[in-house]
Amino acid sequence: MSITGALSNALSGLTATARGVETTSNNVANALTEGYARRELEVAARNLGSEGQGVRVVGVRRMIDMTLVGDRRLADAGTGNRDTRAAFYQGLADTLGDTGDGSLLARISSLSSSLVAAASRPESTARLQNVLDAASALARGLNQASDAVQTARQDADSSIASQVDQLNTTLARVKDLNAKITEVRSVGRDASALEDQRQTLVDSIARIVPLREVQRENGQIALFTAGGAALLDGRAAEFGFTAKPGIDATDRLADGALGGLTLNGRPVRVSGETGLMAGGSLAAAFAIRDELAPQEQVRLDALARSLVDRLASPSVDPTLGFSDAGLFTDSGGAFDPADEAGLAGRLSVNVSVDPSRGGDLWCLRDGLNATSAGPSGNATLLNAIGAALDARLSASTGGIEGAYSLAGFATETVSLVSSALLSADEEASFAAGRRDELHALELGDGVDTDQELERLLRLEQAYAANAKVITACDQLINHLLEM
Repeated sequence: MSITGALSNALSGLTATARGVETTSNNVANALTEGYARRELEVAARNLGSEGQGVRVVGVRRMIDMTLVGDRRLADAGTGNRDTRAAFYQGLADTLGDTGDGSLLARISSLSSSLVAAASRPESTARLQNVLDAASALARGLNQASDAVQTARQDADSSIASQVDQLNTTLARVKDLNAKITEVRSVGRDASALEDQRQTLVDSIARIVPLREVQRENGQIALFTAGGAALLDGRAAEFGFTAKPGIDATDRLADGALGGLTLNGRPVRVSGETGLMAGGSLAAAFAIRDELAPQEQVRLDALARSLVDRLASPSVDPTLGFSDAGLFTDSGGAFDPADEAGLAGRLSVNVSVDPSRGGDLWCLRDGLNATSAGPSGNATLLNAIGAALDARLSASTGGIEGAYSLAGFATETVSLVSSALLSADEEASFAAGRRDELHALELGDGVDTDQELERLLRLEQAYAANAKVITACDQLINHLLEM
């Protein structure tokens, strides 16, 4: 080998080791950076004719297992979906309570106990006041539960609007990064940093909608949902959604009262196993707004109707007509069976027994429509109210089969919420465990600082060896010049 060839080899070696040190240093510096993919320098032999002329830097390669990343993204979507559902049931369970003070069951028990106490001394104003207080507390408990359901629907609707905005914004940014990556690659520069940014953006979309990434030419990518909808393939999809302020129990998507999702101007099905957008937090928000929360509202309304119907019968209170409101009313009036939706939120105690609103406590003892107080020792009506609450009746609505007392009906309602919460928590835990395991496997392909430092030592040795070759060439050239 000539001196010139040796010098050329050494110089190319110095260049390659310098790039290697830069790449390895970046790996160490970004070992804890979220979304950073480990880099490796690609080198190849440089030939001139049949003779070797050292090495050349081919480029920098991002070391990432896209199959593993794709599975982790699907797990992210599953976690987002299950966490959203579990949060809904947790909020409703917290409102209903179990059996502690302030729970729905405790309020029913308190009403029954106060009726027994008042029946033992029907002349006692204090005990009649306790009955009124317990009845009012029960009505408020159902009001609060209904409000919690409708608040969850409103929050879900707002969340849908926010997630749709995030989808549109992020997809547009991914499209821009696709163009920049192609531009950078076309001039032979390293686009790894841009690809890291793009991966982070795609990861943020994956929690909202389960997706798959497909590689295209010139470093670009296409994105498709697990259901087959194209999110990005050359151009970014445009999602549309109109939020509705003030959702109430009667609002339904099927009736056009609530907004649906559109994709490029066309309606798209979200919920259900065959939905194009099913599986992520967006689908969970739609499920809460249009399926889960309305189902719980129907059960609460059925419980409220059972309470109203039990005490609005002339067989319980002979002073009532068949069209009169009983102890519990629909916003102060008689209940219309055709207007059951939202009854739990409108439930109130009849004003005729509330002194603070112009009523009389003795109406609890003598009848809601009684014109004057009767014998103070008559406990017939109080006993009849207690018996009506304890009577085992079949629910006319709500999908709960069997005959129950009011307390049994409420227990069944609370149990269904608790069962749904337990199931949702189990599914959320499983989804989180799967996601964490895949994330751990993904991190296993990330930066290992020990290996990177070992690589730095080898690069240092290679740099020193090339430097010695240059020094030797310099000495040889000087010796030749001195001859």
